[in-house]
Amino acid sequence: MLFRPLAPLMLTAILMLGACATSKGEYPSLARRPAERLTATFDAPPVPEVVVLPAPPAAVTGQLDGLVGAARAADAKFRARELRARSTVNAAGSARMGTESWGTATIAVAELEAARAEAMLALADLDLLYNDTRVRGEDPGAIGAARDTVTGLIARQDQVLGELRSRLGS
Repeated sequence: MLFRPLAPLMLTAILMLGACATSKGEYPSLARRPAERLTATFDAPPVPEVVVLPAPPAAVTGQLDGLVGAARAADAKFRARELRARSTVNAAGSARMGTESWGTATIAVAELEAARAEAMLALADLDLLYNDTRVRGEDPGAIGAARDTVTGLIARQDQVLGELRSRLGS
């Protein structure tokens, strides 16, 4: 009973939808159209020229030996203090924080950190030289090699310091 008033409306809608259907021949083709076919040819892009960067001035490269030397001197201090720090940390064992043996071991590790800080100063100066050289458009190869040398020294120092700090529990 509820659908009786809606019946004429539904019949009209069905008839209207039937009128939307057309014969097969009137649908657009899905085949490629001429505009969709690629007919042009393109040339390969030109090979870019290899740009050789000029070397940095001698004043810059002259600083490299001194900075690497400073980092090596700091590493020598670090290695000289490393044995004492290791034995002090081993002697402290699992000593509680604030005890005398813990304090002595902490001071020994701090001395190692001071030697590492000297190497970090040399690395900071090398980083500045490297960045300035890149900004000026010069070849930073020699500076990069010096940086890699100093970074290798510092990485070893970081490893030793991490090991000693973990034993101390700090």
